[in-house]
Amino acid sequence: MEMNYVRRGAGKPLLLLHGIGGSWRSWQTILDELAAERDVLAVDLPGFGATPPLTGPVTVGTLADAVTTFLLRHDLLGIDVVGSSMGARLVLELARRGGVVGAVVALDPGGFWAGWQVPVFYHSIGLSVKLLKALQPLMPALTGNAVTRTLLLAQFSAHPWRVPAQAALDELRSYANAPSFEEALTNLVYGDEQQGAPRSSISAPLVIGWGRQDRVCWPGESKRALEKFPDARLYWFAQCGHLPQWDQPAETIRLILAATSGADFQDAAIAQCRPSPRARLPKAAVAVGIGVLAVGGLWLLLKKDKSALPGI
Repeated sequence: MEMNYVRRGAGKPLLLLHGIGGSWRSWQTILDELAAERDVLAVDLPGFGATPPLTGPVTVGTLADAVTTFLLRHDLLGIDVVGSSMGARLVLELARRGGVVGAVVALDPGGFWAGWQVPVFYHSIGLSVKLLKALQPLMPALTGNAVTRTLLLAQFSAHPWRVPAQAALDELRSYANAPSFEEALTNLVYGDEQQGAPRSSISAPLVIGWGRQDRVCWPGESKRALEKFPDARLYWFAQCGHLPQWDQPAETIRLILAATSGADFQDAAIAQCRPSPRARLPKAAVAVGIGVLAVGGLWLLLKKDKSALPGI
């Protein structure tokens, strides 16, 4: 299978793997800046974006196999790689296998849940995507308004009103239209537990980045990730949710370039200045957001009532 991908820039190759439901566009907030320094490939994983689904099961293992095949086909074995969420777990799996990738940056990896975190993740994400599917006709208006964008992205971002409207629209449309989403979600949560890598078994740089305000993969899960991957270095993003490329794009770029350069770096040099305190949403945006939600709710109610009538 050939995976859809975009390729930009020049220099040392760098591969970007999106999270569950996403596509190569999940990286649009940092893609061009990375391409100014590197030869960047951003792929659509099988069953997401414009890449057709796998013919067999959709698991972390089979997706990792598909990425490995892609790298072999394009003579890219040993490429530096960055993953987000499910993609972050994929890059950890590729690093564990050995000989597939070079330096690795895993941003808020999924798969290190325990106890109550398991059903909370599974049901909150699953229900959210069902709602997104129902709201697709209204999505341009909902993502275009700061208030409704905040309501839609509150679980994913520490300051969702700052997420670019186009990035939010592309991501939420991708979630709703990914044919492999449900199977990938089930296997990601309830499938085989992620295997670790013994200490000193991974020689290339390995950095796990985590948002302090992540409400999808909670910060406490980082401890289990480090227990399984003791060669990893942990980097904390302040004022950041599940997607650092949204909440802290400049800091994410600095981390990726530093971690994949092979040189030592200081966390303070990556963090530099933090964003200003949370800004208050304008009253006009609040009013428009409430109006759009009201219209959306009425539309869904009318649609439901219409579908219940005989012969409709």
